[in-house]
Amino acid sequence: QVRLVESGGDSVQSGGSLKLSCTGSTETVNVYPVAWFRQAPGKERDGVACSSDNRGRTNYADSVEGRFTISRDAAANAVYLQMNSLKPEDTAMYYCAMAWQYMCPDLKVGNFDDWGQGTQVTVSS
Repeated sequence: QVRLVESGGDSVQSGGSLKLSCTGSTETVNVYPVAWFRQAPGKERDGVACSSDNRGRTNYADSVEGRFTISRDAAANAVYLQMNSLKPEDTAMYYCAMAWQYMCPDLKVGNFDDWGQGTQVTVSS
């Protein structure tokens, strides 16, 4: 099991940007797919983006395509989520998660094994 710790959540105005970080406790996080999910109050946890590996293979939810970018820094055992052009509907707790699989599975909660504790993003209009 890998321990994941998210950081970087904050309150911003609509149209602003934030960069979230997910740091793994071991280098294992550099080998397996890591995704970002988000959960707004009273709603289900939804997948946002996934990075399969350090070779740039990524996929995104339609709602964030073109605005969010997932990236990695193997030296830091970290996966990032750059969020631009933020909207109030992006307000949620953001979680990172790792799947013990070869490539990103479907962005569903049950497909990911290790989870962080979350970081809050609030976007005001």
